[in-house]
Amino acid sequence: MNEPIKQKTISFSILVLFSLLAVVVLFPLLALLMSSFRPGSDLMRFGISIDSMFAAGKNLDNYKVLLFADKALYPYWFRNSIMILFLQTTITVFLTSLVGYGLAVYEFKGRRLLTSLVLVLMMVPLQILILPLYKMMISARLMDTVAGVILPFILSPIAIFFFRQFSLGLPLDLMDAARIDGVGEIGIYFRIMSPLLLPAYGAMAILEGLKSWNNYLWPLIVLRSNKSFTIPIGLNTLLTPYGNNYDNLISGAVIATIPIIILFLMFQRYFISGLSSGSVKG
Repeated sequence: MNEPIKQKTISFSILVLFSLLAVVVLFPLLALLMSSFRPGSDLMRFGISIDSMFAAGKNLDNYKVLLFADKALYPYWFRNSIMILFLQTTITVFLTSLVGYGLAVYEFKGRRLLTSLVLVLMMVPLQILILPLYKMMISARLMDTVAGVILPFILSPIAIFFFRQFSLGLPLDLMDAARIDGVGEIGIYFRIMSPLLLPAYGAMAILEGLKSWNNYLWPLIVLRSNKSFTIPIGLNTLLTPYGNNYDNLISGAVIATIPIIILFLMFQRYFISGLSSGSVKG
């Protein structure tokens, strides 16, 4: 077999393999979407199956009840989740990029100690921190607020370490040239280094946004009132021993996937390059 034919065969095999993987990954989403149009009684009788996906009787009643019924809470949950997603992702990416950049490009006393502390914090499980953080939120009167959900985790150790690793590969000669031209350190970061950090920004925006959107345990502890719940907590309240809310639960889950898909589409071109670059710098 000559070389061009061999290369085409390999490329075609890879294409088929990843197409099959895409079908496997997307099939649950398709099943969820199709089932969201089914009446709750059908879901309880037949479950989510291939036959039920293509059965007749699909309508938008589940979405109408979820979004537009009297005293519907899902719009509040969606608004709260979007607000937390935007604020936590933006603040976390900005602050951790500054910390990681500083640890990578500047020499100062205690830098290695701070880097070691970041690594140690990465290994501390959330469950250990819940009680002291809970007491702090009570003392600061931040219970049942968006700030109470966001503030304890805006400086993510994983994000700091990621930005540090990425920043180690930045061309420091550009910094020296900018200093000669009279540019200050803040100007160097925002005017020169920030464009080079775009892949890292994109990768962390997706990862931090996904973590914020799916966060369940900490918001469950902090948030008290029904209208302040996020989507993961709110959807969990739809579960009853009688299973009579699975139609709304599935419809709510379908809507909940939309912001994450949009977030990934916005930053997808930076995602792979950011992860691969940050993983090999050092």
